[in-house]
Amino acid sequence: MKGSLMVATNGQTMDEPACFSQELAEGLVDASPSPAMVRGACPSLSEPMQTGDGLLVRLRPVTPGLTVAQFRALAAAAEKHGNGLIEITARGNLQLRGMILQSMEALAADIERAGIVVQNGVAIEIPPLSGLDPLEMASARSLAERLQETIDDLAPKPILAAKLAIIIDGGGQLALDGLSADIRLKATKPDDGAGCLWTLAIAGTDATATPLATLPRDEAIAGVVALLKRLSLLGPRARGRDLDPADLRGQFPDVTAHAQTTARPPTSPIGIISLGRNGRALGLRPSFGQIHAKDLARFLAVAEENGVSEIRTGPEHSMLLLGLAADELERVRTVAASCGFQTRSDDPANHIIPCSGAGACASAHYATKQAALDCVALAPELLDGSFELHLSGCPKGCAHPAPTALAVVGIPTGHGIVLDGSASAEPTVHIGKENLKSVLARLGELVRNNKVAGESTHQCLKRLGRDAIATALRQG
Repeated sequence: MKGSLMVATNGQTMDEPACFSQELAEGLVDASPSPAMVRGACPSLSEPMQTGDGLLVRLRPVTPGLTVAQFRALAAAAEKHGNGLIEITARGNLQLRGMILQSMEALAADIERAGIVVQNGVAIEIPPLSGLDPLEMASARSLAERLQETIDDLAPKPILAAKLAIIIDGGGQLALDGLSADIRLKATKPDDGAGCLWTLAIAGTDATATPLATLPRDEAIAGVVALLKRLSLLGPRARGRDLDPADLRGQFPDVTAHAQTTARPPTSPIGIISLGRNGRALGLRPSFGQIHAKDLARFLAVAEENGVSEIRTGPEHSMLLLGLAADELERVRTVAASCGFQTRSDDPANHIIPCSGAGACASAHYATKQAALDCVALAPELLDGSFELHLSGCPKGCAHPAPTALAVVGIPTGHGIVLDGSASAEPTVHIGKENLKSVLARLGELVRNNKVAGESTHQCLKRLGRDAIATALRQG
């Protein structure tokens, strides 16, 4: 499925280079399972999560991708044991909705029968096209596999936070720069152009994480393991943000000089992506990250007829089809659009991030996906790609924890409009439950009437400022 591997932690202790302290080497404690419903836990086959429409299961297959037959079996299982709704998360995981407790055993059996091997634990996330992308500087998949093997050889097992994430990015077209991680490795090229190094950083996105060192492959692996051990010392809920960068820098050799990443414009995972000698990938996105099993099955039949050999999932709720011949791409893309997929990188809907919303989540106060459709129809001016519009059913902001230029947050009395903040921030304006459509239209009109030549929507909103926007919305 997606480019995601799992950290298993059993086996023998790994020897570490001298640059890592003995304290880190001994930073392991006996593992025990985390409670199913504790805050910060991840829903899985063994520990599903209760939501507004039943139990939610998140799946992370061990393979890079699934076959069409495996995806068809997954769709059938989602409809048989749940409400048929299938989601791809922002990080490329699969979610099945609407299960009941009595259906979980049969669901797990159907998934196993389809040959889908699911792992639980700390994810090592890599770009979904790693190993196929000709622009990748180094294989993130190869490094991730080696890291997993190394951690498998550790004993005893570390206790780590359920949502702790590691990102390894080889620098290809579908970078994971916007995803947050507790630990990051990113490929860099030395000034002399010889070989490849890996920049190790903690706590954040590519832009906000704190870099610790730039290391050769083997030392980069040892560095990640050392950080995992340090996190285990801090407790079962410790995250990358709990690590002290000043303290950690003393454990790593200073080889950060004379190494740099290769910057390139980000490539959208939606649309046709060239893989050089490996052909092309067709990137699709289920409408706002969600599709019904019947629509998916209808599309899969066409995908199989046209030679799709593998389907991977990736960032931004994307599904990547491999194996299509060049003359089949447009035909399959047309069918995908009729089945409920967003198929083009310039689709304004790509820039809206709605959570599951009312009906699917017990915490949500409004139907976020309907609001997303309303926004596309009423306020396309907001959706120029300069920021992501977050439609959050409640202040928890699960779908997009990071700040954004504009968020519409559900509250018991209606909605809060948050400017330049996360869903949990204090709203700039409060509006009634019945006023959302008119407010979205008003925001679009405000941008349309005030944007100057060469200015993005985000720049326009920042220039207008909170007070002016709040005043305009209240006057309406």
